Amino acid sequence: MTFKNTYVSSPSIRHAEENGSFAESVNTVADAVSTLKGKVVVVKYGGNAMTSPELFQGFCEDVAALQKLGVKLCVVHGGGPQISKMLERTGVESRFENGLRVSSADVVEVAEMVLCGSVNKGIAAGICRAGGKAIGLSGKDCSLLQCTKDTSNGNLEFVGNVEVVNTQLLNELLDAGITPVISPIGVGLQNTEDACTTYNVNADVAAGRVAGELVAERVLFLTDIKGVCDKDMNLISALSVDDVSALIEDETITGGMIPKVSYAVDAVRLGVQGAFITDGRIPHALLNEILGGGAEGKGSGEGGTIVTL
Repeated sequence: MTFKNTYVSSPSIRHAEENGSFAESVNTVADAVSTLKGKVVVVKYGGNAMTSPELFQGFCEDVAALQKLGVKLCVVHGGGPQISKMLERTGVESRFENGLRVSSADVVEVAEMVLCGSVNKGIAAGICRAGGKAIGLSGKDCSLLQCTKDTSNGNLEFVGNVEVVNTQLLNELLDAGITPVISPIGVGLQNTEDACTTYNVNADVAAGRVAGELVAERVLFLTDIKGVCDKDMNLISALSVDDVSALIEDETITGGMIPKVSYAVDAVRLGVQGAFITDGRIPHALLNEILGGGAEGKGSGEGGTIVTL
């Protein structure tokens, strides 16, 4: 993996390269690293970036590279397509309500098998092969993600909302230079009659809550879309929390984009400095958005939307 292939996708760096200014390119990256060294960045990893071998390899390389630059990475992954395939193979019925998977006990059992097994360990192993350090964890390990039943969207059965995050465990791993790779399967709250219940958690919800509890510098939600767009489908590269509310009200933001920006807003309100809704279909999207904006930290300008206070 060379510097050129990895770091020159953002407009500012490409402009510098086109003008022959390698030093300017390096300065852009150095400025970004100086503001992020020792800080925590949480990444929700899913969508096409998971299913494409090339994008998967690039993602693992990005995590390893950022580790070497002193950035503390925490990954929360999804796996909806993989769960659907296994449900079909095992003959377990599944349905969606308002775009959310209703999680019966049987569905949760399959989701846990898939997410905490091959998907989780595959991501951790990929990061290690790329030269990084990673450990795969379930949200049940050390009561990492403690949940209550999600009742905000009707009866989704065993779908959970994260109420408590074991940040001590995560910080110990991060301080040791290890990236926790978290599958969004949680447990009930400790010391309650629900403590032994297993919950399926939306990966975006889990990532936003983990980022907030860790008071992360950034959280990135890798998606299959280019970001938030205006009514003419032009990318909006930056939004404030108030902007988001206004765009939902005037129906610029609709449908499936509403929960995505809501998770970003929730993370920012919990103390995260910037939440990116990032196009995971772009090769090395993680590095582009983390390093492409230099010290300002607003991303590449074309790889997604950043939400701030």
